[in-house]
Amino acid sequence: MFEILLNLALVFLSVSTIAYIYRVIKGPSIPDKVIALDAIGVNLVGITAIISIILRSNSFLEVILLIAIVAFVGTVAFSKFLEKGVVIEHDRDA
Repeated sequence: MFEILLNLALVFLSVSTIAYIYRVIKGPSIPDKVIALDAIGVNLVGITAIISIILRSNSFLEVILLIAIVAFVGTVAFSKFLEKGVVIEHDRDA
């Protein structure tokens, strides 16, 4: 029964990831696309965690952490780009 629920959750996460990919491509605005990219990162973490549970392996935990960190940094970079127009500022006010 538990394996059926895990497989069902995996299918739902996969379908929602496909829907988010559509939102990234056809999103009405840039902030919507950024939120969809962040949600894709969250879904990838969930998919990787469920696969780790199904395979009864702890080796995916580092991958989960890496995906979460990259998704967070990407969201922060996109947000800064939307706010200021650049990601890395080269001028310093000393």
